[in-house]
Amino acid sequence: MDGERVSAMKISNSSSSEPLPNQQSQNPVNNGVSDHVNISCSSSSGPSPNKESQIPVSNDGVPAIETAPPDVHNTYPTALTGSGGDYEAIKSFGDAKKICILETRKLWVIAGPIIFNMLCNYGINSFTNIFAGHIGNVELSAIAISLSVIGNLSFGFLLGMASALETLCGQAFGAGQVGMLGVYLQRSWIILIITCFCLLPLYIYSGPALKLLGQEDDVADLAGKFSIQTIPQLFSLAINFPTQKFLQAQSKVRVLACIGIATLLVHIGLLSIFIKVLGWGTSGAAAAYNVSAWALTLAQVVYVVGWCRDGWKGLSLLAFKELWAFSKLSIASAVMLCLEIWYFMTIIVLTGHLENPVIAVGSLSICMNVNGWEGVFFIGVNAAISVRVSNELGSARPRAAKYSVIVTIVESLLIGILFGAIILAAKDHFAIIFTSSKELQQAVSRLAILLSVTMVLNSVQPVISGVAVGGGWQALVAYINLFCYYVVGLPLGFLLGYRTGLRVEGIWLGMIFGTFLQTLILSCIVYKTNWNKEVEQASIRMEQWTGEELVVMPR
Repeated sequence: MDGERVSAMKISNSSSSEPLPNQQSQNPVNNGVSDHVNISCSSSSGPSPNKESQIPVSNDGVPAIETAPPDVHNTYPTALTGSGGDYEAIKSFGDAKKICILETRKLWVIAGPIIFNMLCNYGINSFTNIFAGHIGNVELSAIAISLSVIGNLSFGFLLGMASALETLCGQAFGAGQVGMLGVYLQRSWIILIITCFCLLPLYIYSGPALKLLGQEDDVADLAGKFSIQTIPQLFSLAINFPTQKFLQAQSKVRVLACIGIATLLVHIGLLSIFIKVLGWGTSGAAAAYNVSAWALTLAQVVYVVGWCRDGWKGLSLLAFKELWAFSKLSIASAVMLCLEIWYFMTIIVLTGHLENPVIAVGSLSICMNVNGWEGVFFIGVNAAISVRVSNELGSARPRAAKYSVIVTIVESLLIGILFGAIILAAKDHFAIIFTSSKELQQAVSRLAILLSVTMVLNSVQPVISGVAVGGGWQALVAYINLFCYYVVGLPLGFLLGYRTGLRVEGIWLGMIFGTFLQTLILSCIVYKTNWNKEVEQASIRMEQWTGEELVVMPR
């Protein structure tokens, strides 16, 4: 570990008769950041989740700790840092300005390539919708429902489970435990592949399920057929998502952007060939979707195996150990994210029960598609702030974590306001991209103001969720999401949509209120967070998963 941030390291051979506690940060609230944080390190011979991963000791008895690259730990100007390499407290506007500029640069160096990659990945879904929309309105509604309901259900759960790597890999990388990242990656692959088999009935019986939820028979049948045809894409996500998190935790993000744009271009070409040239219709869209998904996934794996020698040490039987303990953190991450993603998926299902459902679902799907582009942008920011927070907590720099959160939230809000204004300015025109139907275009125009408000709220909410993942607060946020979305927002949307005659607008208004409430609560929690306590929790988490006791103590 870096000498600046580790003021004392002790190696002890004392044994412990008790298993290491399974402690997690469930209540991050408690104001204050102390000036200095020291880390004392000692080994424990007692049982631990990863006893095999203890830090190796060299011949002279000194731990052979693999440190993270210098740009993670030593990038702060000397004038702004104190003992341990963390920021000093801000004392003037000049200090605030310098930190803001520095944190902005550090954030967007990571976020830029991630956002570009996420937009390219989302573009695969969006262009599939666009090509389907030019086949016909029923095809647009069917594929939109398949991708928005069935696809998002599995997407959210698998991405959430993979998000456990953001906490573990990010904090391990910040603490210098790079060698364990490859083992974490393989464990996540195993868990997500098993999860895919559990999700198969959702795809196989999606047609009957959509009919039970009130969708029209022709739309539900076509959506079910498309869902079955895209099962190969489901399994690609089990490899894709953990690999992304593995690379993001180490800030190796430029390669993700390169792979993303190449895959998007290939996908557009395949859609043109399969649908326009060969006339395969929705089956051609499914074929292009599968090929593109696996091309993206295999390209990332090739890069990890060939160019990530520090974190990837080859296939290991250690990946099969402690799967249940790893699964519990993965499931907590999945529940947190799924409650968010499924919330907006539900609005599509509820709209299917309204009069003239093809127009209602089609117009709402177009709005959700546009909102998805912005959402994917901020999911990229979510990943970047998660990396920043987890790296800084792992490096025992609480004030740096706090300042990075403040800068990111403010900048994201400003960007969200800009996006919302653009939608209002183009409300009568942007639907042309998706459909040539004048009726659909007019319906989309009426929903533009709600879309604009949603885009402003969704600029802040994913960022705060990223802070939660970086700090390991998944379980706490899951409870908040459950209350705000499903106890408040969803019933309110149902009431406004079906009992007041507001229809689609009413459903959406209720769900906007749920999102606003969730954002407000999480903002208060972040404001009151004790970042010193979060550093201590990060050290406990590394103790659990590496077998090396890291105790953070204020000096």
